[in-house]
Amino acid sequence: MNVGWNFRREHLRPDQRSHYVITDGGDQPNVVPQRAAVWYFFREMDYPDIKKNFDIGIQMAEGAALMTNTEMSYRILGSAWPRHFNKVIAETMYEHIKTVGLPEWSEADQTLARAVQEAVESDPNGLATELTELRAPSGRRRSGGSDDIGDVSWTVPTVTMRFPSNVPGLPGHNWSSGIAMATPIAHKGATAGAKALAMTALEFFMNPDLVAEAWTYFRDEQTKDMEYTPFISADDQPAIELNESTMKTFRPLLEQYYFDETRFDTYLEQLGITYPTVPPSPRGR
Repeated sequence: MNVGWNFRREHLRPDQRSHYVITDGGDQPNVVPQRAAVWYFFREMDYPDIKKNFDIGIQMAEGAALMTNTEMSYRILGSAWPRHFNKVIAETMYEHIKTVGLPEWSEADQTLARAVQEAVESDPNGLATELTELRAPSGRRRSGGSDDIGDVSWTVPTVTMRFPSNVPGLPGHNWSSGIAMATPIAHKGATAGAKALAMTALEFFMNPDLVAEAWTYFRDEQTKDMEYTPFISADDQPAIELNESTMKTFRPLLEQYYFDETRFDTYLEQLGITYPTVPPSPRGR
């Protein structure tokens, strides 16, 4: 199946992303396993193209089963529709973001941010000190993160908030993106974001006409030409066991790093880290 999919890449849309990992490849080197398993992510810009790649993947698996005189079955472990967020809620929230404003970063915050940016060879601009303007979506759809908030956004009017709780300019799925979580940077950003979120929610609670506007956009703009069709059916069971063995292995190892608020004022104090601790600049500065 994997060989077939890799040859098929030449005939897929350039915007697609597909990833796989062999989760069960056998247990003895000199024996053909009686069972094999592979886990795929199929990612595209919209539901029709996602569904097309999903169907091709099923065909590849069926073809591999015919080639090996075996049987094939599959299970959907999760779904993430492309996200479509609500213009009315976004504009309302942005006004409250402007009211709250950016956190006041200390020189220590900026020093750490610039050091981490340099460590991953990003532009060492530090943390943002001015809000960016609220912009309309770009004309061309681009690849982005996958999350089931996308499914939520096609069910009820939805937005997500991107407020400064991390160092900008860092690559995703990378050690550098986890550093700020133990620092005042994350605490300041999350606190500011919570204020803007609460103010937005309160305005919608107190203004039924604004709620109606959000639903009008949802019905007349977002879902006018696109109907939400969930991948997950009523018969698909949640994969709650998916990370069970991983968590069983690592949870005991993580316990020693749990924050003990009875003994320490900050997590950095518990870790014995002087803030900010930065490595030598890779650029010689």
